[in-house]
Amino acid sequence: MKRNITITIARQYGSGGRTVGEMLANDIGVHYYNNELIKLASEESGISESLFLETDEKCRNTGFFKKSIDVYQGGLIGPDSKDFTSEANLFNYQAKVIKKLAETSSCVIVGRAADFVLKDYNNVLSVFVHAPHDFLVEQAAKVKSLPHDELIKFMAKEDKYRAEYYEHHTGQKWTDAMNYDLCLDSSKLGFEKCVEAIKAHARVRFGEDIFD
Repeated sequence: MKRNITITIARQYGSGGRTVGEMLANDIGVHYYNNELIKLASEESGISESLFLETDEKCRNTGFFKKSIDVYQGGLIGPDSKDFTSEANLFNYQAKVIKKLAETSSCVIVGRAADFVLKDYNNVLSVFVHAPHDFLVEQAAKVKSLPHDELIKFMAKEDKYRAEYYEHHTGQKWTDAMNYDLCLDSSKLGFEKCVEAIKAHARVRFGEDIFD
C-alpha cells in the first residue's frame, strides 16, 4: 500500500456487507475489524469486555437508542466519573480505537458508526451496502435458521437497532446516501464486484497505485 487508508462499511442485515468487508480485506492484504473492536476498546479503557457486550445487548432489547440523541463529540469520560462506564463512554472508547486504527495502519472496519467517527479524516472511504428486501431475506436465510416470519421480524429488529444506534451517536440517518462516499446494491453487483467497485473508487480517490 502506498499510504494508509481505512475503508468503513455500513450494511443492511442480509446485504452481505460483512462478507464484502472480509473479502476486501483479504484481497488487499489488510486487517478486518468488526466485533474485535469491542475487545480493543476494553483493553484501551480497562473496562471489562463483558460490560461492553452486556450494554450492547441491553440497548438492543430496550430500545434505548431511540429515546435520545447524544452525538459523539470526540471526548472521553475519566475513571473518576460515575459515567465512566456509561453507554456513551463505551462508544467513546470504541471511537478512540477506530481513530487509532485509521491513524496507524490500513484496515477495513465494519459497523460502529465508523464513517462518522472518521468523517474528518482524508484517508477514509466510507461505504454503505444495501439490497432489495427479497434479496436480503434470501441471503439472511442462508445463515439464520428461522421460520420465514420469524426471520423477517429478526431482520427488521437488527436493522432498527443499527439505524437507532447510528442516529443516536451521529444525529444522522443511517440510510442517508449523503453520509457515505459510495453506496452499493449487492443484489445487482454480487459480493466480488462490490469488492471491485470499492477498489476502483479507492483508486480514483487515492491514486491508481494505492494497492501496489
